[in-house]
Amino acid sequence: MLNPRKTAWFMWLIASIFYAYQYILRVVPSVIFEDIIQQFNMDTILFGQFSGVYYIGYSLMHIPLGIMLDKYGPKKILAFCTALSAAGVFPIIFAQQWIYPTAGRIITGMGSSAAILGVFKIIRMAFDEQRFTRMLSFSITIGLIGAIYGGAPVRSMCDVFGYRSALGVFIFVGFLLAIAIYIIIPETESHTDNSDQSMVSNIRDVFTNLKAMLLCVSAGLMVGPLEGFADIWGPKFLEQMCGIEKSTASHLTSLIFIGMCFGAPVLNFIAEKLGHLKTIILSGLIMFAVFLILVMKMLNTTSITICFIIVGVCSAYQILAVYKASTYVNKHIANLITTVANMIIMTFGYIIHSTIGATINLCNRSGISSAFCLGIAVIPAALLMGTIGFVIVFCMDARSKKNNLREMT
Repeated sequence: MLNPRKTAWFMWLIASIFYAYQYILRVVPSVIFEDIIQQFNMDTILFGQFSGVYYIGYSLMHIPLGIMLDKYGPKKILAFCTALSAAGVFPIIFAQQWIYPTAGRIITGMGSSAAILGVFKIIRMAFDEQRFTRMLSFSITIGLIGAIYGGAPVRSMCDVFGYRSALGVFIFVGFLLAIAIYIIIPETESHTDNSDQSMVSNIRDVFTNLKAMLLCVSAGLMVGPLEGFADIWGPKFLEQMCGIEKSTASHLTSLIFIGMCFGAPVLNFIAEKLGHLKTIILSGLIMFAVFLILVMKMLNTTSITICFIIVGVCSAYQILAVYKASTYVNKHIANLITTVANMIIMTFGYIIHSTIGATINLCNRSGISSAFCLGIAVIPAALLMGTIGFVIVFCMDARSKKNNLREMT
């Protein structure tokens, strides 16, 4: 029988592997773009919807799953959600009409939502609070490895075995992972700390906090490089607009995830010197500049390599933003605002995907040759708006500090 220390590490590891697994499922549509377009006779609008609805399912389940994990524990919830994530892939293999894989994509998103929430829960269950940030950073690194291997290596599997066989392997792995989670994670006592009325009151307090909500929306506007470009549209853009070979395009896009692996400690260090909001604003400006020159086709393969790693580092702004949002609410709802912030940020993944797809489709119908450039131009436009939003939050903070000083004097 495992001792408690080993059990804690096995629990954390299996939850982190689930986090990596859902990342692979998230980025798979970018790898099989042409296969899906041909199989379901989609245009770019439908493909954008297909890719983006993942984030709708992911976001809608955040608060319910957070409550269920607190009440029932991670054993059954994580096992069920892992199987749900895998089951959502079935329609891509067997269906003939686009509506079914789109529904499956929502189901995959719903199941995947439990991954990061389960990691939060298990780290707090199994480790001391002071180790939370360190263990979370390790989990995120493992997850991003899944994102990296959801690119070029999966493309190679699809080329060798066919995309249906490759997806079948991932479904099988998902169900095996669900069984492993159920076996490894111990049962916990059912409990709930708050009444339903108190929970409703806490949710209301979060959504009526103007500064926190502005911060979350601004953070959502800045997700384009990671959840729009790196997840789905990047490889196809590099192929069509930059003339880069397919496997190289997938590899280059994966560099954004590699950069984010190092981004959390790098941005945390910078934030200690500059402050969280200034660091986020700087990250937004850097990402805006990179994508502006990218859509102007002013980068070669070498400069793209360097810039994508930098963009990946800057994409870790999300961690700083989620933490900063928690400082704007009372301590007893800090966990809730963390869940809500992540939910809002992920919702913008759907908005970005849909807008890019609709823009590309409109340009194609109008006979515009640079349709993909104009579609990807949605990303720097949103980055600029998000950065301006953080500047407003920064000014609000500065005004609040000035008012507090006046009251003290």
